[in-house]
This record gives sequence, structure tokens and C-alpha cells, in this order.
Amino acid sequence: MKISEQKLGLVYGLTAYTIWGLFPWYFHFLTHVDPWQVLIQRIIWSFLLVTLIALVLRHWSAIKLALSQPKTLLGLCISSLLIAANWLIFIWAVGQDRVVESSLGYFITPLVSVLLARVFLKESLDIYRLTAVVLALIGVLWLVVQLGVVPWVSLSLAASFGLYGLARKKVPVDSLTGLWVETGILLPFALIAWIGLEVQGQSQLFSEGFQTTFLLIFSGALTAAPLLLFASAAQRLSLTAVGFMMYINPTMQFLTAIYLLKEPFTQQQFIAFLFIWVALVVFSIGAIRQQNQRQQRLNSASASSH
Repeated sequence: MKISEQKLGLVYGLTAYTIWGLFPWYFHFLTHVDPWQVLIQRIIWSFLLVTLIALVLRHWSAIKLALSQPKTLLGLCISSLLIAANWLIFIWAVGQDRVVESSLGYFITPLVSVLLARVFLKESLDIYRLTAVVLALIGVLWLVVQLGVVPWVSLSLAASFGLYGLARKKVPVDSLTGLWVETGILLPFALIAWIGLEVQGQSQLFSEGFQTTFLLIFSGALTAAPLLLFASAAQRLSLTAVGFMMYINPTMQFLTAIYLLKEPFTQQQFIAFLFIWVALVVFSIGAIRQQNQRQQRLNSASASSH
């Protein structure tokens, strides 16, 4: 029996978010490699894989169109810098045993996106979204007061990914085209850096053993695959379903940090996370209500047209 499009979308989405959720465990095996070098190899091999996929799918017409539009190129230049910053901060956080903080960053990303949409896109904040943002802010402030430090890893990950989403929202290209152009923009800088490291004898790609070489090269596939799977899922599922699956990634990162990487989890962090989790529950309730209201309006419009 042919699987329905919705079930296929669910499989794609769950696979994408599961891969993202396993990132801390994967990059934990590369903590002996300089974060900049991990980023360099991630860019290079991602570009090569996406190029291969574009060749197989004969996707060049969409890519050529994007390259011919200066406004689209400018938007993708901005998004490429934001996603590179996000990758680098995350890789560094894993190497510093700060995966709990990175998971907090991805938990608050949807709420940061709501704030950015309010500021830049003038989208209204209903009572649910406003309450969720306030609760999340209380959680972050609790950490600042109790620990005496700003959780910059969490905030920078949330801000960079939230801004990345905002930048991509304003650029009308599909996921494959966007990723090809973004990694293509970063590629010359990555290649120059890699060649420089090779000349100086400091490149770690081939000097740390077969496992390190394989993990660095495979990081390209690990970067491209979930993004493309997510794009396919988004086309087949409702925004509410996609929004709920968004929590799989930070939840898996959090559990990986506690149970696999054995990072400490203090009472102060627990209280902050509690505020964030309650905020996400409130946010989700609001999203469900909004989706139901939208569906009711569509049903009413459809009934009146008949």
C-alpha cells in the first residue's frame, strides 16, 4: 500500500530532527579537533554533497535563477554568515562540555523567532506568545542572577538561528538552492583556510587517524541531509506538526548531555529550564488554537462558497 504524503512527511521530519538531536554525540568525537577546522571541513563537504544532489536532481535552473538576482544573493550572504556562526558556536560548546547550555538555546529559539517576527515583520503577539516570551525571559534572568553570568552560549545560538530563519524567510528560494548558495559563498574562505593549514602542517583532516578523517568528511552529509529532509517534511505537514517536532532536537540534546556526556545539571539550571518548558507549553497551546481558528475560517469560507 502506498504510504500517504502526510505519513511520509512525518517520517522525513522525525528523521531530520533525530539527526539534529544526535549532533552533540557525533561532534563529541571531534572535540580533539579545533572548532574552526571542524567548521571548515563541514562547509567544504556539505557543498560537495549538495552539489552532487543538485546534479542528480537536475536542480541547476533554480540555482542559476538565485545567482542572477542580487537581492536574493545578498539575503543568502547574510544567512550564510549566520548559519556559519551558529555551527561554530555549537561545535565549540560541545568541545567545552556545554551541551546543556546549547540545548537551552534551541529550546528558546522558537520564542526568539516570535520576538524577531514582532520587531522586523510587525507580526502581532497574542496573549499566549506574549506569556511564553515573558516566562522564557524570567528563566534566563534567573540564570543570570543565580549564576552571576549571562548564558551567552544559549542566547547566541538562539539569536543566530532565529536571525537565520528570519533571513531565509525573506529570501524566496527552496532549501536545496539556499543551502548550495550558502555553502558556496562560504566555500572560498573555507578552502583558503584549509590550504593555509595544510601548507603550515597544521591541518587535522588527515593527521589524526582514519576515524577523525571519516567523521570530518561525513559531517558534510550530516549537515545537508536533515536540512533537505526537513524541507520535504515542511511541504507535507501542517505548521503545528512541524512546530511540535522542533522540540525533538533540544530534548535529545538535553538528554544526551545529561545521560551520555554526563554533564552536571544544577538546581539553578533546572529552575530556569522549568520556566522555559512551561513557556513552550503555553506557546504550543497558542499555536494549536491559532491553527484550529485558521482551519475553521477556511471551512467556513469553503462552505459559504458552495
